[in-house]
Amino acid sequence: MVRKGFTLVELMIVILIVAILAAVAIPLMTGRLDAAKWSEARASMGTIATSVRTYYAEKGCTDNTGVATAPPVLFAGDQTDPGIQRSDLDGTYFSNACYNIANAGCNAAGQVTFDITCDSAQSDRGSPPTSTPLTRHLQTAADGSAGFDF
Repeated sequence: MVRKGFTLVELMIVILIVAILAAVAIPLMTGRLDAAKWSEARASMGTIATSVRTYYAEKGCTDNTGVATAPPVLFAGDQTDPGIQRSDLDGTYFSNACYNIANAGCNAAGQVTFDITCDSAQSDRGSPPTSTPLTRHLQTAADGSAGFDF
């Protein structure tokens, strides 16, 4: 009589191998969770950057009298609002309260510069990343090309 199947020892060895692989793979994957969450912030910061560049393209660096254009303020609801709605920046891990524009302005050559900061500590969403705030610096040349510094 021929018996087909696996012995208990063979099954235990397979379970042991699977457990070892899981013990190695799980820490590698959880270490990448913050990086994946920050990708949402980078996408929203790109939206803000595009909006600020458009703001300065429409308003110019100075008015007709040579006075510098007021720097944009997120959700101001007035002439300094770059046109982003609060709901545009609400995501899975970050709320609109996380984002801030600072040091926005133009120089004499027409270059637009500003800093966008995302602080996950300000988020009211579940399980935001725990690492330090993310800041992007943008400098736009007079020809419209942009360079980000992470």
